[in-house]
Amino acid sequence: MIRKLKEADNAIVMGFLSEEPSINLFIIGDIEAFGYETEFQDLWGQFNDNSELEAVLLRFHNSFIPYTKGENIDIPAFADIMKGYQEKIFLSGKTEIVAEFEGIKGLALGKKQVTYFAECTSAEHIGETDRQIKIATKSDMDRIINLRSTIEEFAPNPEARKMLMQAIETGTGRTYYIEEDGKMVASASTAAENSVSAMIVGVCTHNDYRRKGLATAVMQKLFQDVMSEGKILCLFYDNPEAGSIYKRLGFKDIGMWTMYR
Repeated sequence: MIRKLKEADNAIVMGFLSEEPSINLFIIGDIEAFGYETEFQDLWGQFNDNSELEAVLLRFHNSFIPYTKGENIDIPAFADIMKGYQEKIFLSGKTEIVAEFEGIKGLALGKKQVTYFAECTSAEHIGETDRQIKIATKSDMDRIINLRSTIEEFAPNPEARKMLMQAIETGTGRTYYIEEDGKMVASASTAAENSVSAMIVGVCTHNDYRRKGLATAVMQKLFQDVMSEGKILCLFYDNPEAGSIYKRLGFKDIGMWTMYR
């Protein structure tokens, strides 16, 4: 049986998700921040005959994340839920789970990107920077979007500005950046920040300012600040060069993650 989840289910849901807290960072963070009764977020749960939770599906704006610990997930039923949203959808999750949605009739998935999923639990190797790093405010939203739009690897998301603004307003995300020649040239953000962890996203440098260590400097400041609050850092990467930088900063691979954009 699949049904909408509600606040009364929270203890069961969190107990289920907490067995893989890093993998479920987005779902946990969004539940902590926005709960079960909002216009832009929904959660569904799949229960077995013993009323035990077996799988969860999160909708956050136009993005969906399915999760299960085993193989008992009703892919067609969850796909039907996603089909009910007419706007372009984005799907992401553990590679072995979301791959099951490929080829389902009527479910239009975008470009596939398979990435490594890594986490950092210690600030020992992060290091520090002497560069001036700034923290973005609401007035910087368009500048962040403009910088990201210059990055070929980043897929455009029509909800990006709204999600950035919401992250700042709710404390579920922050963006640090460097300016040169009066413009934002490198930045890094967190997303889905919750009580125990934070996802690193949007790490980028303008093409004209690369190979100067700017993104690394931004990350060092951001990572130090977040980890000083006792949080674990998580991130995705698919570029071996970027992966080597993250590993020098203390990240270790813990799995694979797939996104359809």
